[in-house]
Amino acid sequence: MDLPVADPGTERGEGPLLQCPYCDSEAMHKLAQLLLPGLAAVCVDSTTGDLFRKPSVVAVDARKEMVDYITQRSDTFIADALIESEANQDPQNEMPEDPFETVSIFMDDFSSTKRNIIGHVSGWLLSDSREDKIDDFVQEMEMTRFWPLDRREAIAEVLLKNVDLKTKFHCPEKYENKERLADHKEQCSFRPVTCPNDGCRAKVSVRCMGAHDAACPFKILQCEQNCEKRLLRRDMDRHCVTVCPMRPMKCPFGCDSSFPDRDLEKHCLEFLQAHLLKVLKVIHKKGHSEEELKELAQKLEKYEEQGKLAKALDARALTNVVKDLEAKMKGEPSS
Repeated sequence: MDLPVADPGTERGEGPLLQCPYCDSEAMHKLAQLLLPGLAAVCVDSTTGDLFRKPSVVAVDARKEMVDYITQRSDTFIADALIESEANQDPQNEMPEDPFETVSIFMDDFSSTKRNIIGHVSGWLLSDSREDKIDDFVQEMEMTRFWPLDRREAIAEVLLKNVDLKTKFHCPEKYENKERLADHKEQCSFRPVTCPNDGCRAKVSVRCMGAHDAACPFKILQCEQNCEKRLLRRDMDRHCVTVCPMRPMKCPFGCDSSFPDRDLEKHCLEFLQAHLLKVLKVIHKKGHSEEELKELAQKLEKYEEQGKLAKALDARALTNVVKDLEAKMKGEPSS
């Protein structure tokens, strides 16, 4: 495994080099999201089967112990990785380079030291009941703000910088004085910026802004189905399915046509005779040939001068209009 070599900077001053403090804010957020389920697992596994203790009772102490443990492990991670790589040349046994996987391993290792007798049973570890209890306790901690996200992100930032072997998620640059560091920070690709989309409060690294913008729910976009509407990305699916005049629909009379919703009236007018024939076949199931029904359809269209037939946009509405017209044509009152 190739390990990063610390960049000594272009020049060395008398004092220690100053590290750029910036890291990938989205990666930091993702790492912070792992901490709460990790703590929940520790609390659930250490109290399972204990009638006198609940996960919430041990949460405060468990949080402190877990943070101390994973922070200490991260502090020595690169040194441990170097020793491991020199001692073991088998690439399958190399330490993980993904910081999320690394921190997950730290939390699993800590959790294993806190499990009681039941917690060590493999059947319990793989059970749905365990997962349900962990999920429930995560929700409880979120509702009570037991461990707010901003505090978790502060810890995640330290962990990320400690275990990011390839410096993929944090800036590795170091400088010999504050002035040069300040100049670098103004153009560092890891510097945080606020999303420009109105309503979005996300802060992301400059290098990640493109990816964020491509998925930001507050980005205003042209309708995907090319109607005139411009709307938020988060509203796009609902718009396209429910109200977009360009959403595709099939003919409500059962013919093979497919067209945008806004063209329904145009379609019903253009294919009125075909729709009339379908309705008449249902109304007059027996005693009429197809030619007779076609002739009746033509008579109905000529008799009705107000356009009610063409305005009937589904089979039920057209059936009602046809029955009324037939009754009038026969000189009988409508049913």
